[in-house]
Amino acid sequence: MRSEVKVTFPGTEPVRIDLTQAEQMSSEEARTWLDRQFTELGCEPVRPTGKVLAVDKVVMVAEGAGAAKFQDAAWAKEFARAVGGALNRPYVHVDVATMAVSF
Repeated sequence: MRSEVKVTFPGTEPVRIDLTQAEQMSSEEARTWLDRQFTELGCEPVRPTGKVLAVDKVVMVAEGAGAAKFQDAAWAKEFARAVGGALNRPYVHVDVATMAVSF
């Protein structure tokens, strides 16, 4: 089964990463990868309680990485693998401008 992660940034063409379901990370691997990126990119929680939901983490990592980081095909593929594992959806659209994730 195929899946797609699409990431849009203001003023740029969307980045589309296609995967097979077998390429997705396990939920544990995905959580670990997103946690590491969240920290390395200096992301901050968006909720006043400090709680960070998986969808928040996906958006914040995409925003922290910026459009330039998605030009690195290997990093973009790892991001898509982590998103697939964390959210377990065949299609995910991450809109950085609106800080939204849709399925």
